[in-house]
Amino acid sequence: MTQVKLTTGSALATLWLLFPAVITYSSTIKPLLFEEQLLWVSGMEGEVDTYRIPLITFTPMGSLLAFAEARKFSSADVGAKFIAMRRSADKGSTWSPTSFIVDDGLQHDGLNLGSVVVDQEVGSVILIYTLCFHQYGCGPASTMMVESKDDGLSWTSPKNLSIQLGVKSFSPGPGSGIQKQYEPNQGRLVVCGHGTLAGDGVFCILSDDHGRTWFNGAALKSIPYNQKKRPLDFMPDECQPIEMTDGSIVINIRNQNNYHCRCRVVVRSRDGGLSLPIDDLYFDYELVDPAVAAGACRKEGMLFFTNPSSEQHRINLTLRWSVTDGMSWEKNALQIWHGPSGYSCITSLDSGSAEDRKHIFVIFEKGQKNYDETVSFAKIHLYGGRESP
Repeated sequence: MTQVKLTTGSALATLWLLFPAVITYSSTIKPLLFEEQLLWVSGMEGEVDTYRIPLITFTPMGSLLAFAEARKFSSADVGAKFIAMRRSADKGSTWSPTSFIVDDGLQHDGLNLGSVVVDQEVGSVILIYTLCFHQYGCGPASTMMVESKDDGLSWTSPKNLSIQLGVKSFSPGPGSGIQKQYEPNQGRLVVCGHGTLAGDGVFCILSDDHGRTWFNGAALKSIPYNQKKRPLDFMPDECQPIEMTDGSIVINIRNQNNYHCRCRVVVRSRDGGLSLPIDDLYFDYELVDPAVAAGACRKEGMLFFTNPSSEQHRINLTLRWSVTDGMSWEKNALQIWHGPSGYSCITSLDSGSAEDRKHIFVIFEKGQKNYDETVSFAKIHLYGGRESP
């Protein structure tokens, strides 16, 4: 932004012309837990033992879609699963009954969910997930895709992307993929995830033709790569990409083995997801973390982040926000749930309307004794009941 020289006025007035959004938002934002609903309760339905790994997104037509792994027989990461979905046409006030849009049968090592990415240009919603990720009684792993072109009402049959991407254990997200809104590579779909425990790291897959074909992009590999890890080894894991207004992609990452700190790892791609240079990696000491999948999104010039804010335990699900794109975080924070809490995902509707500017939506694992007892949906009012600027 070009600085405007003033012949009169204070330095504060100059700053206002340079960064009006930052001053406005930082002085008025006061998030409030406006509404909360339980979307899934583990053990309450005959076909499902445990619901985990929640995702949430808005469709191009403005409906909310919530997804979760429906683990059929146990709470374990391996085993047979469904992908469960509920849909809301009124921004989360009411929800459809649960539907199972993918069923992996009786697999010993069933599906891993995954990332949801919305293609605004063609109006589709894409889910990327993995079969046989752990290679427990099966092999090789397969990267899979289903797509909805009618606002989440119906889904295509699963498509195996391994012919395009190669045979590897790649677990997307879990969270949201992105469609780039800025150059370079405007319109590109970017989904990032992680590898196996030995061959862990952050890996991105990319599509420049609305999900018809995919190719491998950036890789940030663990150290030592493809070898058994020890405590405190460098082991980037589950991750969430966010695009900045300069077109770069910032990826917020689970620090699996607590390398260097019990906090988040952050890395940036400046070439549309093709590379993740170590020069653009840092540790965010303010975002303490017990090694978990977290939620992140940008809205209204701010970066929002959710995780269980604790160094040791999955408790204290907290919303934080930054007016400096994550270089610093506001001292205030909103505690969404004090008790056991796990994975989370954030979305918002950027329609431009005054009402939609006020809210973000969070889905997260929540419990009284264990974090996998329920999956909860929270509507957050960003201005605490006050009118937004």
